[in-house]
Order: sequence, then structure tokens, then C-alpha cells
Amino acid sequence: MPLPRPHRFDVFVAVGGLLGGLLLVAIGLVTRPADDPIALFDGPWPILPPLVVMAGCELLRRTAPRAALLTGTAAVCADVVTQGNLATVLMFTDVLYAAVLYGPLASARRIQWITGLLTVAATLVPFAVWRVPQALLIGVVVGVVAYAPASTGWIVRDHRDAAEAARLRAEQTALLAEMDRNQAVTAERARMARELHDMVANHLSAIAIHSTAALSIDDPGTSREALAVIRENSVEGLAEMRRLIGILRDGPGAPSAVPTLDGLPALVDGARANGLDVTLDAGHGPVPAPVELAAYRIVQESLTNALKHACPGRVTVRLARRDGALDVRVSSPYGDRDGPGAPGSGAGLVGMRERAALLGGTFTAGVEGTLWTVRATLPLTEPDRGAEAHRPAAADRTAGAHRDAEGDRP
Repeated sequence: MPLPRPHRFDVFVAVGGLLGGLLLVAIGLVTRPADDPIALFDGPWPILPPLVVMAGCELLRRTAPRAALLTGTAAVCADVVTQGNLATVLMFTDVLYAAVLYGPLASARRIQWITGLLTVAATLVPFAVWRVPQALLIGVVVGVVAYAPASTGWIVRDHRDAAEAARLRAEQTALLAEMDRNQAVTAERARMARELHDMVANHLSAIAIHSTAALSIDDPGTSREALAVIRENSVEGLAEMRRLIGILRDGPGAPSAVPTLDGLPALVDGARANGLDVTLDAGHGPVPAPVELAAYRIVQESLTNALKHACPGRVTVRLARRDGALDVRVSSPYGDRDGPGAPGSGAGLVGMRERAALLGGTFTAGVEGTLWTVRATLPLTEPDRGAEAHRPAAADRTAGAHRDAEGDRP
């Protein structure tokens, strides 16, 4: 198995330590005299093998720290029985420091304990044997050579890990902030799409239907009536657009027209002017503003769908309070329609379903006998926003798109 390629800095450290040790040997600067009892091999040549091996350990200080420490420990022990070289000892302290800093966490902890115990033993055992204060210096030397580098490496590692954890937390915070921003932008785009659709679709549908009638029926009176309805819906549609643009600009004095259930009679009158036979039964009483806006938009879109798709007959709008919720129900004749109609994209049902879901309510639309019925149940209490925030809006929209793939009504 080939050895890992050493880091460039480690190469510089190894070469510098080797050249420094050779310089000390050349000038005869050693750590112990030749007559020292532990210097079993005197002279300059026995000093070189531990020095070269320790320089090789420096090459592995970052890529293989545990192997470098084991080999370096053997080399420094061999250096003890020679006259000694200061460069070998200094390189050993660096290898020990690197083993704690770059090695596995479990090894770093064990090295801390082992060097600490060695320092205590090197302090107490010689003093207990010789009973002289100078024996304590052995513990000091062992502490400087072994425990001090290990402690320094542990401190640097701890600060490095703390900085890395802080960096990761900052990245996660930035990622969450970006996700929140994207979700907020998506939610605002969906809200703007609902408002734009609900404000303008009703008038444009009426314009499309009456213009088709005017083109298909060659009667001046009918054409005049159709043009009058077209003009009225055009003016009202432009007014709605101006209100929406004013809300989006949010400038000084910008209009903030929010429809209320008190405007249902006017909405029904407009539907009647467009040709629908509508009856209104509103016994709702006071309701919260968000529920009021959602109910108004659901009725408005239901009447638009009835104008585009319903067969001739009566359209019934009912609002009632039941069990702490506002029940909104719009029924229109269902079947094959004779005469001009307007195409549907399915966005209306999706928007109504989203409005009900945002309030924690339910929404259904489908055929009941001979009627197409739209029903929404909107709670009058504040929904659990935490649960609603975790609802996958994209999944709701996808499911709604599948159900409405054939248009606003089948």
C-alpha cells in the first residue's frame, strides 16, 4: 500500500528539522556528555538514525498521525541512549502535537491521559527512589516534552472544532433563511395569483360570453345589450385591476379594498346582470376578516364558474354558521349547456381549495344529483399556524391540479 502524499508544510518541517539536527551534530552540540550513564552509545554517528527516522515521521504528521507518533516514540527512546540531539526531541514534540490535532478523537483523548500519567509518574517515582529535590526535574522534562504538546494540540483542536461547528451552524442558518425566503416568495406569488384571478376572471368571463353571443346572434337589440354588459364588466375589471396594482405598490394613499360579505348582494346583482338567475341566502352574522374574505372570493369564483359552465336554471348561494364554522355552499344546474361558454383552466378550484386550506377548513366541489355544488367549511377560530406551515403546499397544489385537469368544471 503506497504511503499518502505528505503535505507541503510537513515537508518543510521535516527538511528543516533534519538540517538543523545535522548542523547540531556537525558543531558537536549534544544534550548529554559521553560519560553520562544513560548514554550507551557515544559519538556523533549513533545520533543520526533517530534524527533521520524522526524527520521521516514529520512527513506523516498530518496524513498518518498515529503511525508517525508510534514510530517517533521509538526514535526518541533510541535517542535517549545516545548523546542526544535537540532537533530530534523538538520534532518529537511536534509529532505528538500533530497526533492530537489531526488524529481521531478517541486517540487524541487517550494521548492526553497517557502523557498526563507519564508526567505524574516521572515526577513521583524518581523522587520516591532518590529522595532529592532534583529528581522532580525529570517530571518537569517529561511534562515539557510530552504533556505540554498534547495539551496544546487538544486546545487547538477544541477551538478548531468549535469554529467548524459555528461555521456549519451559520451555513445551516443561511440555508434555512433562504428556504424561508423562497417559501415566503412562493406563498406571496400564490396569494397574488389567487387575488388576480378572483378579481379579474369574473369580468373577463362575462366579456367573453357576451361578446360570443353578440357575434353569433344577428340582432341589434341583443348586440346592444351584450355591448352594455361588456362595457360594464370592462369598467369594473379595470377598477379591480387598479385596486390590485395599488395594493401591490403599497404607496401612500394606496387603496386597500378588501371585499366583505356585506358586498355579496352587489356581487349577486352583478351576476344577475350577466344573465344568471341567482338567489342569496346569507345568515352568517359577524365573522372574522380572513374568513370573510375567503368566503367572498369562493362565492365570487363559484358564480364565475356558473356563468361559464352552468346550464339554464337557478343558482343558489347559501351561507350559514354551523358548529363554529361558516358553511358556504353554491349550487348550479349541471348538464350539457346550450349556447356560448368560456374555457376554464382549473385555477379557480385550486384557488378556492387553497383559501379553505389556509384557514384550516375543507373544500369540496362536484356533482350532487342534477346540481354542481361547491361547498367550503371555514372555521371561525384561529387555525394552528404551526401545523399549516408544515403542510406541503406543493403537494396540495399538485393534487388540486390533478383533480382539476379538465378545467374549472367537468
